[in-house]
Amino acid sequence: MAASKLNTEIRTFIVQSLACFDGPSTVVKAVQDEFGITVTRQSIETYDPTKRAGKGLAPKWCAIFEETRAAFLEDTSKIGISHRAVRLRGLQRMAEKAEAQGNMVLASSLLEQAAKEMGGAFTNRRELTGKDGGAVEVKSLADFYADLSGSNP
Repeated sequence: MAASKLNTEIRTFIVQSLACFDGPSTVVKAVQDEFGITVTRQSIETYDPTKRAGKGLAPKWCAIFEETRAAFLEDTSKIGISHRAVRLRGLQRMAEKAEAQGNMVLASSLLEQAAKEMGGAFTNRRELTGKDGGAVEVKSLADFYADLSGSNP
């Protein structure tokens, strides 16, 4: 179908999908599923102002693209997998299925991944503590070498 025959609703859908980093092939399938219309990858690419094919995109669509992209990058709450509980639930389903199929290696791997998830292994935050959870002992290099030589009790 020619791009000029697409109505505003379909064009908005295409622009917003591309702004959310969906690839042209994904958008082609989504348009087919959502609206029952077949479009080409090339026609989809003309709605992405960050690509060469979309260089001449009308300002109206560029504005929608930029607004959608900014909102998408700011709000990850709508992306289920960005939440620990959703990831753990998925890991649980996979581990149960792997165990039921007798795939203990995969089940074990999934359980380990869930433990890492709970322990914060997949975050950028790290906490360092000293002995018994206390403060980290800081020594100067001179103190360190003195301790090694045994001259400092």
